[in-house]
Amino acid sequence: MLKKNDMKKIITLSLLLCTFLMAAQSSPGKHSIRLLNVNTKNADFGLNFYGKDKVIFASPTEKVAIVRRNWEGNDQPFLDLFIGDIDSTGQIINKQSLRGEVNRKYHEASVTFTKDLKTVYFSGNNYDEKGKAIKGRNGLSNIQLYKADVESNYIWSNVQKLEFNSDDFSTGLPTLDKEEKKLYFVSDRPGSIGKTDIWVVDILPDGTYSEPRNMGNRINTEEREMFPHIDDDNMLFFSSNGHAGFGNLDIFASKIYDNTVSEPINLGEPLNSPKDDFAYILRDETQGYFSSNRKEGKGDDDIYSFKVDEKIYIECLQTVRGVVRDRDTKELLPGALVAILDSEGNQLQITAASEDTAEYSFDVPCNSEYTIVGTNDGYLKLEKEVTTVNDLDAPAIVQNLDLESEFKLIGDEVLVNINVIYFDFDKHNIRPDAALELDKVIEVMNKYPDLKIHATSHTDSRGTKSYNQKLSERRAKSTVEYMIAKGIAPERLTSEGLGESQLVNKCSDGVKCSKEEHQLNRRTNFSVVKEEVEETVIE
Repeated sequence: MLKKNDMKKIITLSLLLCTFLMAAQSSPGKHSIRLLNVNTKNADFGLNFYGKDKVIFASPTEKVAIVRRNWEGNDQPFLDLFIGDIDSTGQIINKQSLRGEVNRKYHEASVTFTKDLKTVYFSGNNYDEKGKAIKGRNGLSNIQLYKADVESNYIWSNVQKLEFNSDDFSTGLPTLDKEEKKLYFVSDRPGSIGKTDIWVVDILPDGTYSEPRNMGNRINTEEREMFPHIDDDNMLFFSSNGHAGFGNLDIFASKIYDNTVSEPINLGEPLNSPKDDFAYILRDETQGYFSSNRKEGKGDDDIYSFKVDEKIYIECLQTVRGVVRDRDTKELLPGALVAILDSEGNQLQITAASEDTAEYSFDVPCNSEYTIVGTNDGYLKLEKEVTTVNDLDAPAIVQNLDLESEFKLIGDEVLVNINVIYFDFDKHNIRPDAALELDKVIEVMNKYPDLKIHATSHTDSRGTKSYNQKLSERRAKSTVEYMIAKGIAPERLTSEGLGESQLVNKCSDGVKCSKEEHQLNRRTNFSVVKEEVEETVIE
């Protein structure tokens, strides 16, 4: 009979298998790989780019004195850093050892450069100022993260340990994000979830670093996560033997957002194999390099080039939802049409507000700007701008749409229901805010082809009555001209100026008023003039 712990293990393994199968099925693109000629019978791995056509990678030392390599107990030389050229076929040629304050007695490996190629971060064993190995409490010379200046002829100088290293744990395998504001690395420091985790620090304006932050349990497991690489789209590629895969280290991809990361995707065969597959890096969207100790290689770890037929894409969606209502009565408007447009005005989706709750909902890509457009019979079109955030798991954006009736009745007069159009002092030109309201009037007139509109313009009381009469007429004329220029037939429009004869407040001649109070009188209203249409639109 199965014990409780045995059953728990079986369930866990089954879940891992399901997760892996789903990941393998979603593996993006088809890769073709090729073993590089530069590989030796020992360990060669961890390629990174120096400029467009040169690479840096780790390879066995070429020093005369061969020293036992103690990483994973292999009887191999220690690793040095080498530079080479990429030829037209993607092979590495002209291999030569780096010079300067690098390639010391023990290991150096895994580099990342700033875009100006003047600064490099790299991994190496722990030394004191005299070049003697420093051992931690575990008895090992733990890997440390170093920073150096890069001079001409690829000479490195001014090598410094980073401030968040420790003698008692390892820190290495660096990679920079596109903006060079974050440095990612691998460490087994306290606070790690597993044997080695991926961590990140902010690079502060003064050149110092924030406290290291663990990437969390979507990335890190109880096993090993290693060899991070960040591309220009903030996609994190890394290797892990803790996520479901083909065995040993597999290569995964996860998108980094502002405050979250996506679930890792296994990149599948042939990049991944039952052996260790790691140090994935892109040269561009379709080609790059990785390392593996698979049996097809020359010996231990080897460097492979790859090509992929499509860009890796991880989708992030955010919900935009709301309720469509009458602005004044708050009555629900089921069946109202709601569309969502992208930043260029292209309609992405359209839906009808639900019959029961008048709700609408869209799922759209994160980190983008959209326009929500609500329409309903008898109401003005309403547009609302929304911006989705750059995060998975973000709560839905709630954007209710309170639609305004197309017309309003004031006394015996039927007016187009828009915000009042105002003018600047002693001006008759159409302001940008007024143009938005005039466009609503045009929208209504296009909807009702028989509708005729009378525009009435006013002034404040400053100036003489005769001057203000002429100013109001110019305002009425410019209003009508704007609408005609937008396609409204002239015979559907009439206008008049009423000067200062119909003030909306106390601000008549001789009364002291503020600028804001005078502004309320510099306006234009739009009333319906055709009786049979009036009866239809206000019924």
